[in-house]
Amino acid sequence: MPSTAESVFGFIGRRAVSLLKNVHDASRLINNTFYWTFVSPFKGKPVRIRATVSEMVKTGYNSVPIVAVISFFVGIILALQAAYQLRKFGALIYVANLVGVSITRELGPILTAIIVAGRSGSAFAAEIGSMKAAEEVDALVSMGINPVRFLVTPKLIALMIMLPALTIFSDLVGIFGGLLLSNMLLDINAVNYFQQTINSLLVKDILTGLVKAWAFGVVITIVGSYQGFKVEGGAEEVGKRTTASVVASIFLVIVFDLFFTTLFYYFT
Repeated sequence: MPSTAESVFGFIGRRAVSLLKNVHDASRLINNTFYWTFVSPFKGKPVRIRATVSEMVKTGYNSVPIVAVISFFVGIILALQAAYQLRKFGALIYVANLVGVSITRELGPILTAIIVAGRSGSAFAAEIGSMKAAEEVDALVSMGINPVRFLVTPKLIALMIMLPALTIFSDLVGIFGGLLLSNMLLDINAVNYFQQTINSLLVKDILTGLVKAWAFGVVITIVGSYQGFKVEGGAEEVGKRTTASVVASIFLVIVFDLFFTTLFYYFT
């Protein structure tokens, strides 16, 4: 019968070994993904263009309606919350400043990333996980096809392109929502609102959001693919890994958002 100390240290040891194995597997996937995406095309192994375009349609174009609706409502909510405070000081025109800067620097990228993580990141995990459960990934390996190049690289390129594009779209729709609310309820002229927004925004505000969106695209792809490749079992395991991919993606999106916000705060 093991003692209490042996049980405690055994538990810690097993957890540490499991953590180190997960870190090793994730690092290996990241290394392979970046190799097949950025290095192998210069060595005669080009990216699968058709698969990449297909992934761009699924992750980007098909996400436009939900991104538009949520961004529009968020713009309205921001304008209402800003007006609640600014009305006390007779400064309602600065609603445009708050909505524009908040959406382009912060809310546009992070809301878009969360939507894509729930919609596309989970699809990545489910697709690869189903293939892993059906031994299709092993079949690719037996045919001499690298599964990372075949499955992950098109997804990574698609999100690196489409997530910044969706973020720009989200910014425009959110600002339009704030403009519409301000024009209808706050009696702010649309031309004045637009001019105030232009004056308040800097190029670095837009670039900050786009850099975040690019990083979020990488994170969502890596997490979804990692969870898919970790499937060992049937449909139940696929479901668990799909759920885990969404939770981990959203958590890491928030962490990276904090990192980039702090970075840009001190160095811009």
